[in-house]
Amino acid sequence: MIVLGIETSCDDTAAALVDADRRIRANLVLAQIAEHRPFGGVVPEIAARSHLDHLDALIARAMAEAGVDFAGLDGIAATAGPGLIGGVFVGVMTGKAIAAARGLPFLAVNHLEGHALTVRLTDDVAFPYLLLLVSGGHCQLVAVEGVGRYHRLGTTIDDAVGECFDKCAKMLGLGYPGGPALERAAEGGDPARFDLPRPLLGRESLDFSFSGLKTAVRHRIADLQPPELAADSPTVRDLAASFQAAVADVLADRCARALAAFQTRCGRAGPLVLAGGVAANNTLRARLAEVAADKGTELIAPPPALCTDNAAMIAWAGIERLRLDLSDPLDFAPRPRWPLGEVRGPVPA
Repeated sequence: MIVLGIETSCDDTAAALVDADRRIRANLVLAQIAEHRPFGGVVPEIAARSHLDHLDALIARAMAEAGVDFAGLDGIAATAGPGLIGGVFVGVMTGKAIAAARGLPFLAVNHLEGHALTVRLTDDVAFPYLLLLVSGGHCQLVAVEGVGRYHRLGTTIDDAVGECFDKCAKMLGLGYPGGPALERAAEGGDPARFDLPRPLLGRESLDFSFSGLKTAVRHRIADLQPPELAADSPTVRDLAASFQAAVADVLADRCARALAAFQTRCGRAGPLVLAGGVAANNTLRARLAEVAADKGTELIAPPPALCTDNAAMIAWAGIERLRLDLSDPLDFAPRPRWPLGEVRGPVPA
């Protein structure tokens, strides 16, 4: 079984071919960083037009790299939400056109489900597992009990952690994209220099809040003098490190509590799975690995290249769904908002 995956939910145009033996035959990503950098963030119209300009050629390149033609495909999977609706439309309509022309099953994949199932592609992880999904627009703890069976334990009540990384990086003048730039700036910085809040630390709830931390960084910046705000200054490195340490403390606290709740619900200690773009942050990975070990389980995270948006995860989610005969009609409507809990699963026997 070989599935073509298409991902166009934000600012990365991606195409991949994956087979049922968990082999990634091709996985191409065309980033739009140069197009969005002048604006300091993603411009939805520019993103959609770039997808439209490049997707067809990218699919052709991926198929050539994989040595597969359309006759060798068993299904077409495309991100159908959540995401920037213009870009989602480009990917969905392209996927539908190929499926219709070749008489293939069309699989409308939830982008978050793609992240949630990636470790089953990379590490063959069995259900159930506890997922910390951290990306630019999402931050949630989910008990992943099967394909289409997602029980949310906690979520952010305001900003997502990835959004907080990006906005703090922008305030510090670290450039775009912000998350990786802030992580680089934090290297060698003093994480104890600035006393920043740890929102909801110690609370019984498994929810997150990051807007107060972002505001605290803004206030610290306002107290600094211009020479201290040079991008390569020790002060900026210390503030970046202090921010990153605060985020790590919050995520560690929430995950420790979530692992206990997961064990009560599912009868096992873990594992703890980390997914989404922020999962590429090495400091956070190391801290959460310690939390998992303390709770008698392990942290499992895909390679960094499969944490950020990619089409291999979409193709794999398509394979998981195709195995369960969960294809979608060609009139499926793309969804700019699509909570993971609303993803359709197999009908219980």
